[in-house]
Amino acid sequence: MAGTPPDTGASMHPSRLLRASRPASLACLLALSPLAAAETPPAAPGDTLAQRLDAQGVRYERDEDGDFRVVFAWQQEDRSQIAFVSGSAHALGDTSVREVFSPAAPVPAGGFSASQADMLLRESQRNILGGWEIAGETLFYVIKLHDDADGTRIEQALEIAAQLADDMELQLTGGDAM
Repeated sequence: MAGTPPDTGASMHPSRLLRASRPASLACLLALSPLAAAETPPAAPGDTLAQRLDAQGVRYERDEDGDFRVVFAWQQEDRSQIAFVSGSAHALGDTSVREVFSPAAPVPAGGFSASQADMLLRESQRNILGGWEIAGETLFYVIKLHDDADGTRIEQALEIAAQLADDMELQLTGGDAM
């Protein structure tokens, strides 16, 4: 369940168990994710984002921008990561899109090196859903979903964004500031 620290035993969320072989496993995780298939019906009209997250048992806080902030904690690895669902959707033709995002690392003074930028672009291509974006002075992993996505899809997107951002933070900085 998003926002709750997993047990340190065998009940750890399966997606975290893939952490040992990051690039290949994460690509498989995204390719095989139920997010890739549109079998679940969209949220019912009138369902609010809060209702969809509440129905999944996702613990969140609303920040000053109205975004939904979720904290993931992995006790075995002594790491944590925040992820957000934007509080408002963006109009796109006759539909709307909502962003799920997680900060990964500060952008270094002068920007990322050519090899780091190349790596981020290649990682964006490998990941079926979402990609790396820079906003201000921060690198984010961002997933854009139709606003009528159900709570299960939103929770999965939060988990994926948090895991990928945390893995990239570790790779780029070696720390756990986000």
